[in-house]
Amino acid sequence: MGPESTIPYYHDIVYGVKERLGQDSFPNLTIESVDVFQVLNLCGQQKYDELTAYLMGAINNLIKSGADFVALSANTPHIVFDRLKEQSTVPLVSIIEATRDEALRLGFHKIGLLGTIFTMTGEFFKRPFLESNIEIITPREDEMDYINNKISSELELGIVKEETLKEFQRIISRMEKEEGIETVILGCTELPLLLNDRVSPVPCLDTMEIHIKTLIDRIMDEA
Repeated sequence: MGPESTIPYYHDIVYGVKERLGQDSFPNLTIESVDVFQVLNLCGQQKYDELTAYLMGAINNLIKSGADFVALSANTPHIVFDRLKEQSTVPLVSIIEATRDEALRLGFHKIGLLGTIFTMTGEFFKRPFLESNIEIITPREDEMDYINNKISSELELGIVKEETLKEFQRIISRMEKEEGIETVILGCTELPLLLNDRVSPVPCLDTMEIHIKTLIDRIMDEA
């Protein structure tokens, strides 16, 4: 929902469909840009009715534009995904379920989770994994505070710092050594600005990349 993740969503979806079609053709795609800071503030105040109403306004705009299905291109607002799914007249494609399905396909059983404080502490992200017998491990409280702060104060604004990367690497290494995680979920769509398989101590499950692939598959099914 922030601009830094909206750009790769748009770019990779349209070019991904073009590649899958094998011809010069881009899909019709409508973007409804919302205020990510308002979303985070409403989550912080636990005003979930207001958050649902705010996001439903955006979803309804997409429906009016003729959308066949809708995706929330961020992890944190999935905190009200079930409410939105009930109210939407078109299908919603979950980033969490897509990531869970990829974890099952790859055979992971114990996974670390990084994201905003709401994603790391809430049950909404963990539940689909636990229901599939996949254990989710979150960082320590002080580490979660650090991660959340760096997402909101740096990554949401496109700021990437070497010292931030080193601290994230330290956290992931500790989770691997002490908790036995096999992989780590990049549970915020800005985290790929900082982390990927090349620099992470364990393999990454990039929720944005997984979600984009799922959306391309859905577009091809609708074609």
